[in-house]
Amino acid sequence: MASTLLSDVIIPAVYMSYSAVDSPELSAFYESGAAVRNSVLDNAFSAGGTTVHMPFWKDLDATIEPNYSTDNPADVAVPNKVVAGEMLARVANMNQAYSAADLVSELAGSNPMQRVRNRFGTYWTRQWQRRIIATVQGVLAKNVATYSSDMVNSIALETTVGVTSANLFSRAAFTGAIFTLGDHFGQVVAIAVHSIVYKRMIDNDDITFERPSQTDPNIPISAGGSVPYFLGKRVIVDDNMPVVAGTTSGFKYVSALFGEGVIGYGENSPLVPVEVRREPAQGNGGGLEQLWERKSMVIQPFGHKFLSGSVAGQSPTLAELKLAANWDRVIERKNVPLAFLITNG
Repeated sequence: MASTLLSDVIIPAVYMSYSAVDSPELSAFYESGAAVRNSVLDNAFSAGGTTVHMPFWKDLDATIEPNYSTDNPADVAVPNKVVAGEMLARVANMNQAYSAADLVSELAGSNPMQRVRNRFGTYWTRQWQRRIIATVQGVLAKNVATYSSDMVNSIALETTVGVTSANLFSRAAFTGAIFTLGDHFGQVVAIAVHSIVYKRMIDNDDITFERPSQTDPNIPISAGGSVPYFLGKRVIVDDNMPVVAGTTSGFKYVSALFGEGVIGYGENSPLVPVEVRREPAQGNGGGLEQLWERKSMVIQPFGHKFLSGSVAGQSPTLAELKLAANWDRVIERKNVPLAFLITNG
């Protein structure tokens, strides 16, 4: 006897095309230019394995003074050499599933699995964004632990006692962070902040709103037809940005300044990206539906390598991405368009 199953209703190829509507390309990190899809990372999946090796030639050392020519044959110049380096990324193989009993749909008058299908793409986009934030947290932790905080401007106090405007977000605080890049400060295109910090930016009247070229010019700003900018830098507001409790009281808020393309990412379609399953005996015969999705992705901050020193499983978790022990910087600071600002709000 033939029965109509959920797998008959969902055609994976069509379903995945709908999910792509909520791809990372619609996130603020992507739209700002801070995160870009990298073909090298995309192609790396075909080689298999858990890591992606990205060798590169380091720049010529301009601190080495040139030779000065003479007419003496005994003066023999010694050539220098160009040195190779390597960035290293770690692949994450992930999956998630939701299920619902048929009886739930019958009694509720609404199918929860339809809600799952409508929102699964958004779920993965948010996970992608959380992995970016966890990655930059790990880079920050490594920078503080090993590189004397040369990417950080921290003006926060460890207590609420004595906090003044000097410890809060300001233009001066921002420039203190951006100029950790030295004369490469112009590479910064975006800043990601917690909403508490964004409120301070609004209170300071430092935010301007610009319309994206693709937005209907007839949409008023109050209706969301605009994008916030601070001193020409795209502002990304995300309450997943780190909030650290002070050692005594209060909180410290971490803001991140991004250069264009400083976060590279790649994606791959797993062997079975979407899978639907029926469990007819569950619910005492009432039936149950399951919907599974699988994703393989890699997120890599430019100029760094993932060391995998503290990864317990096959793929790094969000907590493992945040560990200083799992990161190292492989190029000089000024060539990494990333900086951090730590304030009390």
